[in-house]
Amino acid sequence: MRKVLVVGAGQSGLQLALTLQENDYDVTVMSARTPEEIREGKVMSTQAMFNMALQHERDHALNLWEADTVRIEGLGVSIAAPDGNRALDWFARLDNYAQSVDQRIKMPGWLELFEERGGKLVIHGVTTSDLNSLAAMYDLVVVAAGKGELVELFDRDPALSPYTAPQRALSLAYVHGLAPRPEHPEHNGVRFNIIPGVGELFMIPSLTLSGNCDILFFEGVPGGPLDCWQDRPGPDEHLRRILGFMKQYLPWEYERTAEVELTDSRATLAGGYTPVVRNPVGELPSGAIVLGMADVVVANDPITGQGSNNAAKCAASYLESILEHGDKPFDREFMRGAFDRYWGYAQHVTNWTNAMLQPPPPHVLEIIGAAGSVPAVASRFVNGFEDPSDFQHWFLDPDKAARYLAEVS
Repeated sequence: MRKVLVVGAGQSGLQLALTLQENDYDVTVMSARTPEEIREGKVMSTQAMFNMALQHERDHALNLWEADTVRIEGLGVSIAAPDGNRALDWFARLDNYAQSVDQRIKMPGWLELFEERGGKLVIHGVTTSDLNSLAAMYDLVVVAAGKGELVELFDRDPALSPYTAPQRALSLAYVHGLAPRPEHPEHNGVRFNIIPGVGELFMIPSLTLSGNCDILFFEGVPGGPLDCWQDRPGPDEHLRRILGFMKQYLPWEYERTAEVELTDSRATLAGGYTPVVRNPVGELPSGAIVLGMADVVVANDPITGQGSNNAAKCAASYLESILEHGDKPFDREFMRGAFDRYWGYAQHVTNWTNAMLQPPPPHVLEIIGAAGSVPAVASRFVNGFEDPSDFQHWFLDPDKAARYLAEVS
């Protein structure tokens, strides 16, 4: 039986560990925290997942919370005008619903499921020195911990990484009591509010420890008014600040917050990180090599909501590569090939996300504007969040965009 070590207990690492376990691999997971410590910790992300990613969980009976989680049925786009009104506002349905499950629910549940199925769980924050000693004990070591010193094993790929600093200041709060949009009270949808030159607000239905809720998630342009979290405010002040920005820039969304309150005392988060693509093969001081996965090697800004989706799709892709490899050594060629297979998809996410971080060019403004009056345009944009590889065919290129708009108008 082949032995695999997975370092990291997030979406990608645990999904890979559980699915390898199904296929009779001897899997060990190393997590820096116990399941209970994760449950009792701070929120970690927004983790909205679309149908393709959710289907990977269904295929392996890992969708333990699907029946209890509010369904995200569509996505609405609004652009704020200087006078406090909406310069543009529309909503389109997803072909298949999306969902967001607080990682404080999912990751502990999956860790416990992994142990119930006979997997080896080691609670230990892993250093490069630790990994240097452990690597020889396993046929394959996969690093799925996107933060900490282990990431430094994987060199940045400058040709694929145009940014050297965070492109947004991130802040979020999980809340109960958000009223529905009065014009679409029957639909649970993500709301994508754009404040030109300032940033974006996403409002995401989700499931948390205390039931279904909404996530208020601001992305602020660096140096702008939303880039104000360096003082690390406490939970109440954090929420007060978010609501203040909503009142100032997005009054139609602020009107929905009269009864809003935090879901719990650990329901706020702020920070930022630099989008980057890294070499997937890390070399330890001993000369042993390890494989990076998901946001260890492809980390995108969350402006397109693809983090957990990429993680799930990376785990599914790596699973196929490992199973197809059979009994052959997990050498550098295998690791490079496994990443290239995943990158065949992930490159489209990275290209789209990096484009969305820039001021929109004229053809993108035309698309977003046309979506308000042409349902086919709105539907194609919204459903691209499930499969961003479609954007290369119409959204990212001005000539292709012009041809598409001419066809549907």
